[in-house]
Amino acid sequence: MTTRTDLSDSPLITGRDDLLAVFSGGEKPEADWRIGTEHEKFVYRLADHRAPAWDESGGIRDLLMGLTDYGWRPIEEDGKVIALAGSDGTISLEPAGQLELSGAPVESLHETCAEAGRHLEQVKAVGDRLGLGFLGLGMWPDKARAELPIMPKGRYGIMLRHMPRVGGLGLDMMLRTCTIQVNLDYSSEADMVKKFRVGLALQPLATALFANSPLTEGRPNGFKSFRSHIWTDTDPHRTGMLPFVFEEGFGYERYCDYALDVPMYFVMRDGKYIDCAGESFRAFLDGKLPQLPGETPTVADWTDHLSTAFPEVRLKSFLEMRGADGGRWGRICALPALWVGLLYDAGALDAAWDLVKHWSIEEREQLRADVPRLALEASVPGGGTVRELAGRVVEIASAGLASRARLDAGGTNEVGFLDPLREVVATGVTPADRLLAWYHGAWQGDVTKVYDELSF
Repeated sequence: MTTRTDLSDSPLITGRDDLLAVFSGGEKPEADWRIGTEHEKFVYRLADHRAPAWDESGGIRDLLMGLTDYGWRPIEEDGKVIALAGSDGTISLEPAGQLELSGAPVESLHETCAEAGRHLEQVKAVGDRLGLGFLGLGMWPDKARAELPIMPKGRYGIMLRHMPRVGGLGLDMMLRTCTIQVNLDYSSEADMVKKFRVGLALQPLATALFANSPLTEGRPNGFKSFRSHIWTDTDPHRTGMLPFVFEEGFGYERYCDYALDVPMYFVMRDGKYIDCAGESFRAFLDGKLPQLPGETPTVADWTDHLSTAFPEVRLKSFLEMRGADGGRWGRICALPALWVGLLYDAGALDAAWDLVKHWSIEEREQLRADVPRLALEASVPGGGTVRELAGRVVEIASAGLASRARLDAGGTNEVGFLDPLREVVATGVTPADRLLAWYHGAWQGDVTKVYDELSF
């Protein structure tokens, strides 16, 4: 989740134009489009597989401080190091100590994959010294909520109190899941709309291809992506498939109205979080927020608020693709390859839109509901399965990457980063299917074997 790194003064919002400017300010010419990849991993003790606390010896704090040996700069909250900043982006903590790299915006998949590789080499080196390992999955396969530590970030305390009021699985989302996400640019409002629609309609396909969370507390949970299912019972006011995105006239204005109607979590003042859970940002604009009477929001308050909506695709000053489970190194590179191939080439974007533009709201919602359990075997609108659709989509993405012609030093383009997805389509075996086969076969129900098979 977002860690604010800039605590400098922010201008007051003086009208609706200031709200919309966050979105329009993200517009960039195609030559300036970048790729931002975020990926999370579980941290565990090598000795006993326990999730370490922030302040224990050799725990999360020491992990963060160990990474400063590689040039990362500490970011503190209330005197505690809770994130790091550097040339490769930001390293931050999810609520139970999941470690996230929010990568820097880069031009090519070659760069984003190299960035991920550097990060993993660094955390493994520090982890070796501290006796820590790192696991690439979409959900803790063996841990109950009560076994997990809580990180010392103010926004997490607010969210942990609020989540049980609005959904049954929000605490699982916070404490027991990991994801891979991709942030992408747009050139105009119309370009944003088309990318948003394609990304949202095909987000269940990404969920299926990256499904990697079939185990909970040591047993199969009946899903291929339980992480994805968790979002269906987290908070209906800030999650979901956003049907209005496909309505005529959708654009910055309509997303702004949606975000204004998302209940607040907090306001940050003087480096501290003020609990405003359930309050209205519209009331804040009118100076009627009970926690700050007479005060009106800044642009930073608005950007903070935008980060507390969690739909399958999210708009800030860029678009976030949010549907994939966490996974190992090759999959960290494969997710941006899929979306860059589809959304950063005009021909590929048109071809992808042709696949989904006739789907109804009900069909999109049904696909979203079916995929967490069935993954590639789910049916798609118009007939066929997700696996069959994935074959077509991966080929479209491949053509898009070939057309981009971003070459590495050896003259190789970006198409090869799709290979893990080609394997899933060819075999019909997702990461979740492989996990379940191991669990029922070679592991003989011993889920601790996951630490041998799926650690970085």
